[in-house]
Amino acid sequence: MDSKKISLKKRVLIATSNPGKLRDFAGAASLHDVEVAGIPGFFSLPAVVEDGLTFEANAQKKAEAYSRHAPGEIVIADDSGLEVDSLGGAPGVHSARYAAPDLHGKPPHEANRNTDDDANNSRVLRELDAVPPDKRTARFVCVLAAARDGETLATFRGTAEGIILDAPRGENGFGYDPLFYFPQINKSFAELSAEEKSKYSHRGAAFRAFLEWYQV
Repeated sequence: MDSKKISLKKRVLIATSNPGKLRDFAGAASLHDVEVAGIPGFFSLPAVVEDGLTFEANAQKKAEAYSRHAPGEIVIADDSGLEVDSLGGAPGVHSARYAAPDLHGKPPHEANRNTDDDANNSRVLRELDAVPPDKRTARFVCVLAAARDGETLATFRGTAEGIILDAPRGENGFGYDPLFYFPQINKSFAELSAEEKSKYSHRGAAFRAFLEWYQV
């Protein structure tokens, strides 16, 4: 009985189909005695419409919905994005679909459809074209929600402060990573190793906060 409890405590299911996010979580988990895995049959589950106004709202909505398909398991879901100060905090919760045209009035499944990383990056660069380096401050934000059987147990927030470059750098990341320069170690997020990403990223920070809670 005790061994079963220990095994369950060290297992977490991740509600995402994004391979980049899975790599980030695996990198953070590798520093702890925790197993992470995808939800069985995730691709066959109904998609959750991310129509919340905050990262917290979207993360909770996804975690609660997907945890209903894994009875008794702790499921974590995240909502992450880029906030650029000179753009008033945009792209924010729309980070994954920032290049989409105006979809006001469209069905929810269309209004929340993700757009290509390169297209999203290109829009940010266009909007910052005349903005000087000292005004290109930004942050990555990640909110994790942990849920079980449709109920949120806790949420965890992580951030990373940086500067938006005027051209992509690096090949290792995804999303806005090639544009996000991290002054602390003089690299873009797309130039970080898996170990560095786990140490410095917003997702790593949120996941470490979750692990501290989870292992108590």
